[in-house]
Amino acid sequence: MGLIISPFDNLLCMLLGISFTVWFTLLLVFIIVPAIFGVSFGIRTLCMKTLLKVFVWATLRIERGAKEKNHHLYKPYTNGIIAKEPTSLEEELNEIRRSGSSRDLNFAMSDIFYFCRRGVESIVDDEVTKRFSAEELESWNLLTRSNYNFQHISTRLTVLWGLGVVIRYCFLLPLRLTLAITGVTLLVVFTTIIGFLPNGRMKNFLSEKVHLMCYRICVRALTAIITYHHSENKPKNGGICVANHTSPIDVIILASDGCYAMVGQIHGGLMGVIQRSMVKACPHIWFERSEVKDRHLVAKRLSDHVEDKSKLPILIFPEGTCINNTSVMMFKKGSFEIASTIYPVAIKYDPRFGDAFWNSSKFGMVNYLLRMMSSWAIVCSVWYLPPMNRQEGEDAVQFANRVKAAIARQGGLVDLLCKVKDTFKEEQQKQYSRLLVGTHEDRSRS
Repeated sequence: MGLIISPFDNLLCMLLGISFTVWFTLLLVFIIVPAIFGVSFGIRTLCMKTLLKVFVWATLRIERGAKEKNHHLYKPYTNGIIAKEPTSLEEELNEIRRSGSSRDLNFAMSDIFYFCRRGVESIVDDEVTKRFSAEELESWNLLTRSNYNFQHISTRLTVLWGLGVVIRYCFLLPLRLTLAITGVTLLVVFTTIIGFLPNGRMKNFLSEKVHLMCYRICVRALTAIITYHHSENKPKNGGICVANHTSPIDVIILASDGCYAMVGQIHGGLMGVIQRSMVKACPHIWFERSEVKDRHLVAKRLSDHVEDKSKLPILIFPEGTCINNTSVMMFKKGSFEIASTIYPVAIKYDPRFGDAFWNSSKFGMVNYLLRMMSSWAIVCSVWYLPPMNRQEGEDAVQFANRVKAAIARQGGLVDLLCKVKDTFKEEQQKQYSRLLVGTHEDRSRS
């Protein structure tokens, strides 16, 4: 018995074919081709300005509704810790001793609890720990990252949020997935083909063009709006470019404006396929898991790359982990021991349109990319700082700290010092000593 196809099935197949053709044609004309030539029609910028107006209106509606319903939606809080009035060391020790058996003002075992509590408070709510969680927004951006105390305020606001969900998941997400698949596929195919060419200027030229084209398509897949400042300071061949690290997409953000040699560990699966194809066209530096632990081997391969002025600049994130777009943490000294000239780059994201920070302890890579592609947009600024040279008598740690401070200053980020200064510890010791010594002096006088 033969398969019978009804006219309705023919019509449905024809409509699906037409829809796919129209969809891909629109992508090709308005996104892929402009990305290849680095051209923008200004549609993303117009959408960003429109969204800002909507956010302002939504925030005003929330504040007005909160006042009418007496909700405390914008009451500040810090990770559930209730701040208390500051007290002196002597007052707090007296309070602890009153609750215990010791009424003597000499050293008491209960004094240890004061220092233990202060230490735990510093660990729970210190400046470093805060940098590994998403920064809080001052206003609602119609995404799920809103105040957890939010309740129904306005019907119009709820309808607007629902409309935003439909736009983000039914239009933007399929569009971005299509672009991401297109960009990655082209990168793998073209770099593999270029890998068969003999080494020379033509191969390097084609490799750079292919990398730029594919990264720009991937940038469109995130609806990224990037502003580059001081392009005259862009890294040169044979150098090392260091930047603060907020997200895995930092690589795409920088590589869409210039080509870099990537450094990383060899992966399996899809990532491994991409790495193997890329290294055929460009001298990226991939390490086996066992090689990463060999510090001398890593330094040797990086040093050999830097000495060849014909090779692309190496892109390194010295923090070694993602920070939440508010601060710059300690730079590892390894990359600052290799080269005497460093090209610093500062990256700052605008969290109002989408949180670019990757909390790897909370979200896997797939979940993170889904959050990125379902946000409104990725808006960021990139500053190319003048190259910095290692000064005479300056060791690698001092050089790294100086570069880190320059990046933090330019990006408006907090320059964090992970190590507690000895002066802070000494001050606590002096206060406690003065308290005990002063008590003994008062007793001798009496």
